[in-house]
Amino acid sequence: MIGSTHCKVSLKACDGRSIRAPLLKWFRSNARDLPWRRNRTPYAVWISEMMLQQTQAAAVVPFFNRFMKRLPSVQHLAAARLDTVLKLWEGLGYYARARNLHKTAVILVRDFKGQMPSAVDQLRELPGIGRYTAGAIASIAFNRPAPILDGNVTRVLCRLFAIDKPAHSPQVQKQLWDLAAALVQCPTPGDLNEALMELGAVVCTPRNPACPICPLKKTCLALRSNRCGELPIQKTASRLPHFTVVAGVVLTNGKVLIDKRKPDGLLGGLWEFPGGKKKKSESFAEAVKREVFEETGIEVTVGKRLCLVHHTYSHFRITLHVYLCRYESGTARPIDCAAVKWVDFHGLTQRAFPAANIRIIEKLRSILA
Repeated sequence: MIGSTHCKVSLKACDGRSIRAPLLKWFRSNARDLPWRRNRTPYAVWISEMMLQQTQAAAVVPFFNRFMKRLPSVQHLAAARLDTVLKLWEGLGYYARARNLHKTAVILVRDFKGQMPSAVDQLRELPGIGRYTAGAIASIAFNRPAPILDGNVTRVLCRLFAIDKPAHSPQVQKQLWDLAAALVQCPTPGDLNEALMELGAVVCTPRNPACPICPLKKTCLALRSNRCGELPIQKTASRLPHFTVVAGVVLTNGKVLIDKRKPDGLLGGLWEFPGGKKKKSESFAEAVKREVFEETGIEVTVGKRLCLVHHTYSHFRITLHVYLCRYESGTARPIDCAAVKWVDFHGLTQRAFPAANIRIIEKLRSILA
């Protein structure tokens, strides 16, 4: 029998066979045709797995194709400018992933002769590669029996074994990793891991799972007890804090001023329009004028509002109030930013901007283009 929900969950050898065989058979007949599945080189697997973190496969496809066409090898990636990598990543979000890709490529070329290591321990020493990504690369690219645990696999295992404790608690996380490690002990660990992820993505979905067509319906304890809709148990989401932010679009002679965020931290290395959080005591115009001066050292006259942008990040929300500004005096220089530049509309399109700034650029098309 598969382990009870009220005791430590375990996976016996017979249970493993009864799960692996139908799962792999289903996967080999139903796997989606995704570009990274046609190219199982370590480089392609690494790029795809980094992109797939926090992002659905369908959304990743055009980014992956464009990235691989422009930077087809680790040598190309290592030699590229970070600005190029960030521009290719623009729209995927979580930009630390792109910065870590670039850092790791440099390390691989310098220290590993351009080759991706196959051992999980070595992979985890590289920037941006945690336990899940290391397991995915080791199993899919090198056929190592390394477990993975992402959101899809967590959901599949919690339902399959009817785990009735919060999925992200330390105790349950250890159980899930142990289960994943036991399942992947087979001749085709890469296929097994991909099958688990695929099942969670297209059948064992968060809402309205397609249980009647699931290859594991005979062994799923949650289905047996009619609890698929309840599992996995999640902690109650806390309310995201909200910030009021301003940005100044400073125009002069057909050009607009942009500045580059410092390389570390949120959205590091991306370009943006100068701005920041509004203080409670300030008017919007005062906040814009202050932020532009603090970041670039120039004086501006604040004009009419260009647009209002609502955006949600992983841990907070913003309302961005964007104002047109006229340049008055001073020489733009990087004070509280990494760089500043006056650019025309073409210059805007050649640089990577955060998602919240893309709407601003579209508004500027009629003004600058």
